[in-house]
Amino acid sequence: MIRASFNSDWQWRRKVNPFAELSGETAVYQPVRLPHDAMLAQGRAAPSGQVTMSGGAGAYFSGGTWEYHKTFFVPEDHRGKRIVIEFEGVYRDATVHINGAYAGQRPFGYSHFRIDADPFLRFGEDNEIRVEARSHQDSRWYTGAGIYRDTWMLIGDLVRVRPYGVRVTTPDIDRERAVVEVETTIENDSIAMRTLDVVTEVRDTAGTVVAVDASRITVLPNEPATVRQRLYVSDPSLWSPQSPALYAAEVALTDESGEVDTESAEFGIRSLRLDPQHGLRLNGETVKLRGACIHHDNGILGAATFARAEERRVRILRDAGFNALRMSHHPMSRAMLDACDRLGMLVVDEAFDVWTSGKNEFDYSLNFPEWWERDIEAMVTKDFNHPSVILYSIGNEIPEVGSPAGAAWGRKLADKVRALDDTRFVTNAINGMLTVLSDLIAMRNRTPEAVQEDTGINTFMSDTADMMDRISSSELVSQRTAEAFAALDVAGMNYAEGRYALDKGLFPNRIILGTETFPTRIDGNWTLVKQHGHVIGDFTWAGWDYLGEVGIGHPQYLTADDPRPTHTAPYPYLVAGCGDIDITGHRRPASYYREIVFGLRARPYIAVRKPQHHGKVFAGGPWTWSDSISSWTWPGFDEAPVTVEVYSDAEEVELLVNGRSLGRRPVGEDHRFRTEFETAYEPGEIVAIAYLDGVETGRHTLRSADGPVQLRASVEHATADGDDLAYVELTLTAPDGTCHPAADRTVSLDISGTGVLAGFGNADPSTEARFDSVEGSTYEGRALVILRPTAPGRIRLVATAADCEPVEVLIPVE
Repeated sequence: MIRASFNSDWQWRRKVNPFAELSGETAVYQPVRLPHDAMLAQGRAAPSGQVTMSGGAGAYFSGGTWEYHKTFFVPEDHRGKRIVIEFEGVYRDATVHINGAYAGQRPFGYSHFRIDADPFLRFGEDNEIRVEARSHQDSRWYTGAGIYRDTWMLIGDLVRVRPYGVRVTTPDIDRERAVVEVETTIENDSIAMRTLDVVTEVRDTAGTVVAVDASRITVLPNEPATVRQRLYVSDPSLWSPQSPALYAAEVALTDESGEVDTESAEFGIRSLRLDPQHGLRLNGETVKLRGACIHHDNGILGAATFARAEERRVRILRDAGFNALRMSHHPMSRAMLDACDRLGMLVVDEAFDVWTSGKNEFDYSLNFPEWWERDIEAMVTKDFNHPSVILYSIGNEIPEVGSPAGAAWGRKLADKVRALDDTRFVTNAINGMLTVLSDLIAMRNRTPEAVQEDTGINTFMSDTADMMDRISSSELVSQRTAEAFAALDVAGMNYAEGRYALDKGLFPNRIILGTETFPTRIDGNWTLVKQHGHVIGDFTWAGWDYLGEVGIGHPQYLTADDPRPTHTAPYPYLVAGCGDIDITGHRRPASYYREIVFGLRARPYIAVRKPQHHGKVFAGGPWTWSDSISSWTWPGFDEAPVTVEVYSDAEEVELLVNGRSLGRRPVGEDHRFRTEFETAYEPGEIVAIAYLDGVETGRHTLRSADGPVQLRASVEHATADGDDLAYVELTLTAPDGTCHPAADRTVSLDISGTGVLAGFGNADPSTEARFDSVEGSTYEGRALVILRPTAPGRIRLVATAADCEPVEVLIPVE
């Protein structure tokens, strides 16, 4: 089928009751080009009364109902063809009408779905499509709203390749050749039997044909048929994170009159093996998953899913040392999967956060019993040809998995996935403590320190982080989870590293993946991953910071009036604050620490705690890093005491302050790869020098920003096209380029030419600023501008800030 973008010429508004419109109340439609996050445009507000997990979960954005409509012309010569509208994601509870008639719906907000449009179309004239989306107390994180992923129009003849109907597997690989099996499903909506020739070519990354096969198939009316072809690729280039080689299978259908249809699918040639001794083997080599859990929003873009934004996230995460991503807690976008394929990032793709037991008042549990099979099918269909996908996760912290009924559901989901795709492995991210949570709450409620009404799952976990290993490794948890884990290929464990060594003896055939772990415990967790063959990796919460679940990682300090840390931060907090990388893509100190723990960085790294909090009692939770930043610029704190953190895998590190040594301190694995120096702040330079056997192995230097503040701009890509984004990083610096994190100021943007603002913001965790405004500020000296091209030509951006020379950026648009 011919696939064409359907993103242009939409309009949107907040839905108005039609009876209210009769009385004069109305909402004006606004033009929009998809993808689009309607919720991000609504603004935020402090909740009335007590702050609840619901408000913080959604970053204090309001829910609602939105509607989109579009007028599009359908030529007369399309009559008799099959016309399909494809949505990659609508959040949530979408309904679709075409020319006023109900055409379909999809409750789940993260599934691909298609609408057969031709029964409702008027040919030779304009047509209208209308989409409604609803979002209200239905998630534990920021979801966005509306048509937030790409849309497509598919046009084909009565006989055609089914959309996503080319499936490729590589069941047999050696050094000399790889067997490539291509299954192509053909649909025939005519009233006649059709016989066709199917020619499949396999092309390498250079476009060279490396294998070809021709088959003939007869397709009966309204009975799809599948042709299976076995091709052989000599001297195959294997797909791996180190060498993500991609091939393409190009399928052509022909009959006596010529070409009928074409379809292509990218794939990789690679093998997967799994056992308790060697763990996960990719192409015969054991690989440990250095994993990052991520949510789906793209920071200042909200939930809107752009291919450039997804690729940028994958690239930055890869460069920070991760080799695997877990999209939490729903299927990953096709754009991100494409990026993972190209860049060599392994993927755990997750289906659901709830099954039959709800976590919010109006969440997917209300739809799960009726829709789960169709949503599993949509996920597997999307993922099948992506070599990056190695595991399917059927759920996350599902409350009922510890019960017999929940275990039965888990087996049903796992069997469904295997029936659709038996080339990958199945896991489930199970929180052992959650399976016995009712018992724990009952015990606590029998004590004077009963749980308060506003205590949520994550709050309880945060309060009891030190005892989670004991709970997870208890005999009660072993019993409650045995059946659920037995249905899986890989036992996914959230915050349960206490089971890793234990289960080697209790369940010798069990293979474990740390599907979610505390970022502050990566050093100990990674030691366990390296020590145990049956433990295949670790996924930190979280690799990239995200909107919603506000404040689970924000640093806190105890006071006499507030002796206990809180889990959720009050309005105007915006982000979780627990990501290695902030919402603009800037690496935080935890990211460099993790890179050292992974053994990927030899140089030490310096992070300095904010001196205004020196001497206070730190009270962050297990998701919380210190408030340190990599800077030696602290105006107003001359001679004030300050704590300098140094991370290193060496035996010891020395810290120099303006050439004066503060001595050497032990570091490395036995000291959790970190040490601290106490000193007084004085502008100038600090240097950390790492030593192994007395020999220097690397150094890291920080210099104070000195001189007049300058505004600088750097463009990530030299050019952009109509479906692209242009990223411009703004930084306040000293004349020598040193970032000045203490000189934040308002920045104004002037945008002209063939582009518009897609987003402007910073990583401030607590802010009332909007991302759709041309005026904003820096945070710790940085801000990010994202521009979206509208036509070929050139985008001109001029940024101005007080006491700084304006900066101008010109971006060609192809």
